[in-house]
Amino acid sequence: MMIDSNVGRLLANRYRLAELIGKGAMGRVYRAEDTLLGGVIAVKFLSQTLLNPKMRDRFKSEARTCAQLGRKSIHIVNVIDYGVTDYKEEDVPFYVMEYLQGQSLSEVINNQPLPLPRFLTLSRQISLGLQCAHQGIVIDGGVYPIIHRDIKPSNILVSRDASLGELVKILDFGISKLLQADSEQTSSYMGTLAYSSPEQMEGRELDSRSDIYSLGVMMYEMLTGKMPLHVDTHAFGAWYKAHHSQPPRSFEAADPSLKLPKALENLVMSCLAKVPSDRPQSIVDVLKALEPLEQRYSDSMRAANDLDRILKRKPLDSQRQPKLDRAAAVDDLCNMARWPKDKPVAQIVFAQSLTTSKSTLPAIWVMLPQQEIQALQIYRLYNVIYKNFLYAMSPHPTLLWITGIYNRKRTQSQDRSQPGQDPGSRWLPCYLDLKAAHGQEMGRLLIEKGEYQVLLFALEQPEICSHAMTITINQSQRLQLQEWMITSQSYRSVGQSTLSKSLLKAEFDKLKPRIATELEKDPGGSSFGH
Repeated sequence: MMIDSNVGRLLANRYRLAELIGKGAMGRVYRAEDTLLGGVIAVKFLSQTLLNPKMRDRFKSEARTCAQLGRKSIHIVNVIDYGVTDYKEEDVPFYVMEYLQGQSLSEVINNQPLPLPRFLTLSRQISLGLQCAHQGIVIDGGVYPIIHRDIKPSNILVSRDASLGELVKILDFGISKLLQADSEQTSSYMGTLAYSSPEQMEGRELDSRSDIYSLGVMMYEMLTGKMPLHVDTHAFGAWYKAHHSQPPRSFEAADPSLKLPKALENLVMSCLAKVPSDRPQSIVDVLKALEPLEQRYSDSMRAANDLDRILKRKPLDSQRQPKLDRAAAVDDLCNMARWPKDKPVAQIVFAQSLTTSKSTLPAIWVMLPQQEIQALQIYRLYNVIYKNFLYAMSPHPTLLWITGIYNRKRTQSQDRSQPGQDPGSRWLPCYLDLKAAHGQEMGRLLIEKGEYQVLLFALEQPEICSHAMTITINQSQRLQLQEWMITSQSYRSVGQSTLSKSLLKAEFDKLKPRIATELEKDPGGSSFGH
């Protein structure tokens, strides 16, 4: 057995190579240990056969691209360091990235089509990663879109994730192209034959619609286990002809037993259009088409799973508990909550979970004057609730959890001399440190429950809860929270959380006037949020 001489080497006095885990045309990838900060990372070396100035620049560009994109999206592999090491009297560039465990999409498919709910979930995540790349990175003050140019199943990694279930990462931006106005486009073909767009086969100038074509090929394969085009030989000429003139075979021809929504068939076929102008014009269009389908089928799957769990329990009639209405449940929570002894009796707001006999719930604890709480109770039909989240990843991952209560009747009677409050509005901001155990627990509960409690205590009677409200958060907010939670786990803080709090507060202060205007316009008088 041949021993890899790189195993055991220490790079930059920090990264110790442990095992070769992959190799390709551009270079080799090793699993390694970060001896300075601890943890497992991956190190990619440029192949020694490519040690020329042009390829060094391309390799460095790949590292820079992934570093910027990985900070913006959890669906793109994150690069955290770059360097050059001496090896056999040559300077070999390398970059350090997060270590990913899972399967490539090609292994997941393995000629077996994906169930529709899983297909929709993975396709949405792939599209979100591409959207981030197409939006571009900042270079010398300008924003330049990134075209991947090699989207295929082997460049998509699928791993298990506690929050998302499955997490998709796009790999290998090695032949990606910056769309710069003053750059020279390549005049030669680079990519993977089976997944390349017609214009890519010609070596023409590419835009995001080329990646959309490759995505269409991949989505067809995910749904059917087969390719949309057929060639007798894998020569360049055969694929060139197929991509330019061969119509993609129908889903029925690929699998007569496959039953797909017509909207999904139309989406995939439009991605496979030979002419770029006939495809979706941006990845945003693809996401918009996927969203209602995922909502429809994920809801159906969730309902089926819930029914299955209920049937398996088979409770005895004598054990069944009477169903409480919403108001009774909130009253029970109010009776259960007690102001924590370690908190001062003052007008403060803080986040803390509330444990009941059945579960643990996310909650905001608030102390206000008794008169204000009574006004919210008496005129509750006039309450308009605003709920939202702001996030700062740098310098320290921090979440600003915003709840606002606007009451038209309160507007008429509020003391306008009270500092820090808009007439009629009561803002309840909470900051969560997403690197700390408390912040992670609250974030997890918000995602899991899809709602939270606002527990109101009176200054005059601080021992017991005077009033409680249940506030729901929508699906898009929960998905956004999931992404922020996952991003925060791998991000290394570069500063104090107090600075992130100051940045979030400044952003919130700028948004307040616009939010207040929308609250005043809300016709329902019951809920409002983004």
